Amino acid sequence: MSESEVVVEKEQSQIKVEVAFAREDSQQILDFMVNEGTTIEQAVEQSGILALFPEIDLTVNKVGIFGKLGKKTATLKEGDRVEIYRPLIADPKEVRRKREADGKKMKKGGGDKA
Repeated sequence: MSESEVVVEKEQSQIKVEVAFAREDSQQILDFMVNEGTTIEQAVEQSGILALFPEIDLTVNKVGIFGKLGKKTATLKEGDRVEIYRPLIADPKEVRRKREADGKKMKKGGGDKA
């Protein structure tokens, strides 16, 4: 295999992915090319999003692809959107219990019923 064939093969093995993170005041979705076989963790590091949001800690923040939790070692496919999730502020189960204890009911779609 000649050197030019190796270069062409590497270019063909690139896939387009996105890395997304949101906080209350801003969100960012970065799209870029990575090599086939890139993991979620590698894509996050390569994206530059860690510089934009220094509060992201991959040992704490969970990650996923299109809203489905995933392992940082999962391999990405063409078009995947890696999402970095913030820790929950309140446990949803506890919020429901408190609402029930206070005598409030949920209406369809969430929110308190008057």
